[in-house]
Amino acid sequence: MSSRAPGPTDGAVELRGIVKRFPGIIANDNVDLTVAGGEVHALLGENGAGKTTLMSILSGAYRPDAGTVSVGGRAMSFRSPKQAIEAGIGMVHQHFRLVQPLSVAENVLLGASSSFRLADKATEDRVAELAEAYGIRVNPSAKIWQLSVGEQQRVEILKALFREASVLILDEPTAVLTPQEATHLFTIMRKIASEGRAVIFISHKLDEVMAVADRVTVLRAGRRVATLATGDSNKADLARLMVGREVMFRVARGDHEAGAPRLTVKGLGATGDLGLPALRDVTLEVRAGEILGVAGVAGNGQRELTEVIAGLRPATSGEVAIGGRDISAATPAERIGAGLGYVPEDRLGTGLIPSLGCIDNVMLKRTDEFARGFFINKQAAETATSELVDRFDVKTSSLHDPVSLMSGGNIQKLLLARELSAEPGTLVVAQPTAGLDVGATEA
Repeated sequence: MSSRAPGPTDGAVELRGIVKRFPGIIANDNVDLTVAGGEVHALLGENGAGKTTLMSILSGAYRPDAGTVSVGGRAMSFRSPKQAIEAGIGMVHQHFRLVQPLSVAENVLLGASSSFRLADKATEDRVAELAEAYGIRVNPSAKIWQLSVGEQQRVEILKALFREASVLILDEPTAVLTPQEATHLFTIMRKIASEGRAVIFISHKLDEVMAVADRVTVLRAGRRVATLATGDSNKADLARLMVGREVMFRVARGDHEAGAPRLTVKGLGATGDLGLPALRDVTLEVRAGEILGVAGVAGNGQRELTEVIAGLRPATSGEVAIGGRDISAATPAERIGAGLGYVPEDRLGTGLIPSLGCIDNVMLKRTDEFARGFFINKQAAETATSELVDRFDVKTSSLHDPVSLMSGGNIQKLLLARELSAEPGTLVVAQPTAGLDVGATEA
């Protein structure tokens, strides 16, 4: 935590009366926000409260329908993200803007140079020096597709630092990080702030907000309901401001007997994207009625384990069984038919198709149920999807709009809704609460 208390007059960023409308929804309703240089400012709110929209306006992705934006005391009217970047705004989005086949250094250089050259040894050395200065562990020559989600996030932060951003926006940065990785990220954020830069931290995790932020602004239903110092608040107060009611932080669990084995993994081995062993002789068993947690720092085989179980990555040894049936050689479709549900770490791309709407994404795994010959019963599919959206409180302006336009938390809720509604006998979930607010996590 910084030693000084930033005041509203020394704002590196000032947003006044911001209004942003989309069809059927007001995402931001007359929102004010002031962020001082040298502070970590948390932006808190329920899924769909307007946090990402507000920061998309600051980063030039959207233009406000009303209101003003000032950076460093200068009025700004960004017409593109490029103009915002030139003004010193850097944003790390929930879903990263990285080119998978290119290296870390090449991605850092993209957009930071007007030339068409790819990164050379000098650029790799510069990226390595920058990474070392901020304690960011990443190999500049590694390809993006070879990196874990946590490592890819570090690349996005490096991109902003490489461009010498004076304002760094982090949208749900810890959603897919382990506690150890989150703690390391907070150290990086504090170092960046200590240099006089402003850090805006969008999060649903109240413990993290209390640990790293100097001040917090709470949005609810598109409106700012409070801005206060974290030292003057607590988790319960912030949760109440977020959702408008009391929130339970612990859920009572009743005693019950575990049933027969539903998922059995024996001696499992697999190779990672770098061609190195990712899994070595992994054995586990999950019985009906049990929840088994798998923990570890990103890059230690968790993703590979879920992908092997789901049939998306070949095993080099061992076997996988569901309900006593060996599915080691089964296709992903056959595993789904055997009662397996799967929520991947990569919710956009692997879990859902970004360009499709809610109905089409839900139907991806329910086509047989709604098939009418070679076609889908559109009315029945829309009705079923609408019921799921209501049941799981997924906020969307339209069932037909691309899911990429939804907030990260609502994307996660839609993915969970699709998998849970199929009533799988075995459910494998990577980062189940990624992007979910305290109210949704409680449910």
